[in-house]
Parts: sequence; C-alpha cells; structure tokens
Amino acid sequence: MPYETPARPPGRRSAAPPALLRRPRVLAGAVLLALLALLAWLGPLAAPWGFTERDHTSFLQPPSPRHWFGTDATGRDLYVVTLVGLRKSLVIGLLVAVLTTAAAAVVGAVSGYFPGLPDRVLTWLTDLALVVPPLLVLAVLFPVAERGGWLALVLLLAAFGWMVTARMVRGATRSLRRREYVRAARYLGASPTAIIVRHLLPNLSALLVADVTVNVSAAVIAETGLSYVGLGVQPPDVSLGTLIADGTRYATTHPWMFGFCTGLLVLLVLAVNLLGEGLHDALTRDTPAPRL
Repeated sequence: MPYETPARPPGRRSAAPPALLRRPRVLAGAVLLALLALLAWLGPLAAPWGFTERDHTSFLQPPSPRHWFGTDATGRDLYVVTLVGLRKSLVIGLLVAVLTTAAAAVVGAVSGYFPGLPDRVLTWLTDLALVVPPLLVLAVLFPVAERGGWLALVLLLAAFGWMVTARMVRGATRSLRRREYVRAARYLGASPTAIIVRHLLPNLSALLVADVTVNVSAAVIAETGLSYVGLGVQPPDVSLGTLIADGTRYATTHPWMFGFCTGLLVLLVLAVNLLGEGLHDALTRDTPAPRL
C-alpha cells in the first residue's frame, strides 16, 4: 500500500505568525532585528561618503554633521564602515546558524532513528568533534581560510557548532521514533527519509528554531572574538569584530571608534536572544501533542 501523507494536524507549523508576534519578546526581538537589518543595508545609502572614500582633512574626528559617527585614523567615515561591518556580521551569523542547525538536525535525526552501526559511528564522530579544541584548529587552518575569504570562515565556524544540538536531537528522536504516529507511518510504507522529514523534524521545530537563534548570536560573538585576535574577517572586509579590535586602542581617547560598533553588537545579540526565547516559549507552550 503506497504511503500517503495524512492531513496536517495542528502543531508547530500551524502557529500563525500574527499570534507569535503578539508575544512581547518575539515582537521586540523581531522589530529590533528588522531595524538593524534595514540599517545595515539601507543606512549606507543615505550617507554622503562611500565605504572606500577617505576624508583627508578629518582624521580621528568626533561625530559631526559631516561624519555622523566620526572618522578613524585613516579618514574613513565610521558611520558607513560600521554599518558595512554590521551587515557582514549579520550575514556571517545567519549563514553559520543555518548550516550549524541543519548539520545538527541531520546528524542527530539519523543517529537517533537508526540504532546500531549508524548510531555508533555518528555518535563517535560527534564525541570526537566535541573534544577537538576549535581555536587551535582554526589557528592551524587560518592560512587556508584566509585564501577562501569570509565564506571559509563561515564553514569553519559551522563545523564546530553542531555537536551539542546533534546530541539533543538524537535523544529526542530516539523518543519520538517510538510514538504511535511514527509507527503508523512506517506500517503505511513510509520511507525513513519521509518519516524523518515529515514527522520527526517538524516535532523538533521548537528546539531547532531556538538553536538557530542562539547560534546566530553565538556565531556573531565567535566571529567578533576571532576577528579581534586576527583570525576572522580580513581587510579590506570589515565586521563588527574587526572594528572593535581597531577601536580598542582608542576606547579611552576616542570613544566613538569603539562605542558605536560595540553598541550595535550588543543590540544585535539582544535582538536575536529575545526573538529566540520568545519563539521557543511560543512553540513549546502552544503546541498540542502530535498525532497522525
């Protein structure tokens, strides 16, 4: 008997976005994140200065009508440079979060659904990745990553962020695979791939959504730390991490070099955390028990 997808029951996917946005934390996080994204992409268009332009008459000048965030030691307009750095940090954070959560979902679901050799091999690989010091590996692979640009940095960050979530997904999958709706789908001829994609992963959406948002802020902070020590985004690209690293030496004498980029980093992490916590609470509290 061919397997037919049953009618979709009410569940995590049926939570309407307007209902989610009525939650204060979700609304605050979404609005703040949207404003930061708009500022990062549209803000530089309103500036009279370009990213590569330098004002040779203004070095380390404080904020003014001519330079809204002031200038750095080379005469660059910090308003434009900071927003370009915010844009790069947002892109890196989102890409790393999506890749990390996708890898964790696949590895954890496959490991939890297939006991025996697949589970043992994937669990061994996960445990091995957990004990490898990521900073040491990143330092060793930095020459290769430097040639690959910031996309190589994204892959390296994603390679060291999926293990804990994969173990959580594995444990949840081992429990869900014994549920009646999974057994019924198996008896109806559903393939393991269809069961994992249509039944198991949707019922782990609260965990995965929360993981994506946490990984965004974790990736942004990790990229900031790596860029601070010279292992992250390389010139001529900029990110919030490189700007914070450059501005640290001027934090007490020229605070605008350090304050604006640090403030945007704090707002970005705050927005992502508010959004993630609110979505996780909404998806876990408002979701009825899954059924076939």
